[in-house]
Amino acid sequence: MLSEPRSGRLASWGNALLAGLVSPDEAVLEIVGDDAVHRVEGLPGESAPVGLTLALGRLRTLGVNGLRVALPAPGHPLGLSGPPEFNARALDAEEAVLCHGAAWGLVPEVYEAGPDGDVHVEVVWHVLPVREAPPADVPSLGEAERELAEALRDATEVLSRLDVAGSGPMAEAAIDAYRARAERGREVLAPGYPPRAVRVLELAQRVGLLVSLAYENGHGGAMSASEMGARAAALRPVERVARRAQVAAYNSVVEERERGVR
Repeated sequence: MLSEPRSGRLASWGNALLAGLVSPDEAVLEIVGDDAVHRVEGLPGESAPVGLTLALGRLRTLGVNGLRVALPAPGHPLGLSGPPEFNARALDAEEAVLCHGAAWGLVPEVYEAGPDGDVHVEVVWHVLPVREAPPADVPSLGEAERELAEALRDATEVLSRLDVAGSGPMAEAAIDAYRARAERGREVLAPGYPPRAVRVLELAQRVGLLVSLAYENGHGGAMSASEMGARAAALRPVERVARRAQVAAYNSVVEERERGVR
């Protein structure tokens, strides 16, 4: 949760490209980010992996008019629609992109090489058939925003009472520093997204960082088994809500189009 999922970048900037709001070169540059290269394998009509520019253009000709994100976790197929083979691949990767307008999905496979500080990252997106059905458990932007506010309030109360690392001033400073770096280095979402989606995604990332900090700092002040259980019970639903909100934000352009908002 500390950084954008690759599926989020692909969907966000892919949607902007499909809407004619950015150029292919700009979209590909933003999708690749700090990685070395992205390729797409299994694209209909292609016998070998191709670059993102060609892949996005081909998807458009296949009828794709929007891209959705899935961020599944064990027991929570968030954003997925099947079939089981695709869901299993997406669950292994913990993310995927589903096409709107054509029954295809993309799952990333990441290859890393090199020493710390000089890691070479290549990503292969595998194109697989998906079921044309509503994605699982994706809330509206309004629902996601309300859930985030409630979950953050409830979790902060429990974690503070247990003196858990991740709920105090040091955590707040870490979160603020992370947000400052993020704001300097990238746009939260590509052009074309509603302001509410940007707000929801920013809050979801902030909440996700709070959860990550709490997990990374061990058990904090929760020393007894009951306290550790309460801590874990407080964190689990917050992490789930943050993932749901991220998916709602990335998918909002497609959802609004389906409802006839735009």
